Amino acid sequence: MQTDMSKLHPGITWREITEGTRICAGGTSREFNTGEWTTVKAYIDEEKCKQCLLCVPVCPDSAIAVKDGRRLPVDRDHCKGCGICVKNCPFDAISMKEEERENG
Repeated sequence: MQTDMSKLHPGITWREITEGTRICAGGTSREFNTGEWTTVKAYIDEEKCKQCLLCVPVCPDSAIAVKDGRRLPVDRDHCKGCGICVKNCPFDAISMKEEERENG
């Protein structure tokens, strides 16, 4: 059974979705804000950041992108707050900060 990703909504029943541990569609993180379950996010201090890009390959969710050889801001919709980028930054330019959750 494959889940039609376009039909997922909050009222869907368990019988209408793909059984667990099966991946039947690629690129779904673009369709869903996969970082919405956490309130802790990575923040980059632009003054401390040396654009070494060592944070980019260690992010398991590709929440730190590069464009034209420069690191972009952390993608808030996909950062899950794991802190791996913090541990990998040799310049202490990344920290984890609590964000307020939106109700709804």
